[in-house]
Amino acid sequence: MKDYLLDLVTHTYDLGCIDVIKVTGTDTETVVNSISTEKTVILEAKFAAPVADFIGTFGMPNLSKLKILLNLPEYKDTVNIIVTKRATGEPENISFSNTAGDFKNSYRLMASQIISEQLKTAKFKSDAVTWDIEFEPSVAGILRLKMQQQANSESSAFQVKVEDGNLKFYFGDHSTHAGNFVFHPGVSGTLKKTWYYPVAEFIAIMNLTGDKKIRISDNGVAQITVNSGIAEYSYLLPAQTK
Repeated sequence: MKDYLLDLVTHTYDLGCIDVIKVTGTDTETVVNSISTEKTVILEAKFAAPVADFIGTFGMPNLSKLKILLNLPEYKDTVNIIVTKRATGEPENISFSNTAGDFKNSYRLMASQIISEQLKTAKFKSDAVTWDIEFEPSVAGILRLKMQQQANSESSAFQVKVEDGNLKFYFGDHSTHAGNFVFHPGVSGTLKKTWYYPVAEFIAIMNLTGDKKIRISDNGVAQITVNSGIAEYSYLLPAQTK
């Protein structure tokens, strides 16, 4: 259970923009949904195998507290984690205790009706989008993105273009300091519309551990999937207009 929880926290809270998630579990699958505070990132995730303790619908709020609990020295080597249930059978609390049983904590989960009201259905659904560009980002491309962000720290978003078969990112414009670079060479597909994507969120996802794939639609959305081995996380980034 600890590995599942650590993986969830790493791929949600550690982005810096998500602090509550919705979990929907059955005996065949466990899925996770969320949306960032500023609605710049929409999360759709699925565990590689169903998590027996996560059957039902519930919310996990205050992920910062959960991260603290998971990293307490008392729970570092060995920890007993028990998911207690409501009368309805849905998870209610996650209880932590050390081996000696003399150091305990309880993390309260949100009821299904509360989390369902708080996290409304997202506008974008990945299975309803036509993707024009698809590729696996390189380490070199990610490093170049970080350098350009550092050089253009005043820019909160970057523009995406395909030129001569290369995917290029543009920072700034003719009226400001500006920069551009090839993020990924030799892509197939084209992008005709002008869209911007949030740089801080994009880089935060690129920093996550796991195999990554990027897909971009000319209709104004980008998707980054990260497979941690425990779960596959799909981050949808709705495009912005400048």
